[in-house]
Amino acid sequence: MKKELLLVIVLFFLISLTAITGVYAIGENRKVITISEEKTDISGDGIDEVILLKGVPYQEDDSFLKEIYIEVAGSNGKLYTFPLESGSKASLQLVDLNNDGMKEIFSTVQTGGSGGIVMNSITSLKNFIHTELPLPEPLEMNTKFLDGYKAEIKLVHTGKSYLFNLRDRMDYYKKLGFYFKGKLNEPAELTVNPYSDLKPVQLDNGKIGLKGIQRVTGVANADTIAIVETTWNYDRGHWNLIRTDVKKVKTHAKKVKTH
Repeated sequence: MKKELLLVIVLFFLISLTAITGVYAIGENRKVITISEEKTDISGDGIDEVILLKGVPYQEDDSFLKEIYIEVAGSNGKLYTFPLESGSKASLQLVDLNNDGMKEIFSTVQTGGSGGIVMNSITSLKNFIHTELPLPEPLEMNTKFLDGYKAEIKLVHTGKSYLFNLRDRMDYYKKLGFYFKGKLNEPAELTVNPYSDLKPVQLDNGKIGLKGIQRVTGVANADTIAIVETTWNYDRGHWNLIRTDVKKVKTHAKKVKTH
């Protein structure tokens, strides 16, 4: 009986050891790639930090990164790691967005979906204190299709309305049964997308702000009706909208796809 018990204990130990070794091997074999490397002082002590943008590809496919993170080797000898969203592409810029005289890490990750949505973050390591700065929220809009092959977009933030003539895609809408003799078959709204681009830009006052681009689409993701560009300035902990530009996107029905 004692021999059988001893055998069971030994087998359990060997199985556990194999499992632990397997997990360790998987972790060791994980492929990590360095996307970019920067050197500058982001802490404020006058000595450069080394800022690395790293990613872990999904299996052997480098086109999609299941893990993305920023790794900072601080001049104080400490290592800081900031995880980002997974995606198809990633990049970072070192810019002073909050106007405190110290550069922050502005990261961009493309989600890789058909909508072309990006995920951004602003990371500060001033005085070796990790702080995530807020981002400007995408503009809220009230939208609707109108009779006569038209659409209206109203920006909630500014109260301005924009009218769009959609006769350049009239045949396509008629074919879908969306309109009948110029009349809507039923009330319908447009789709307001999040940012497809958000990047630092130099403002008229010489400071650095952010410029965002949002797409407003109709009956399909490819049916882009308008591009809304916004320019933002960071002041006292908040993003202020300083410029808005709404542009109609011309298209032809035969180029619009529903899938």
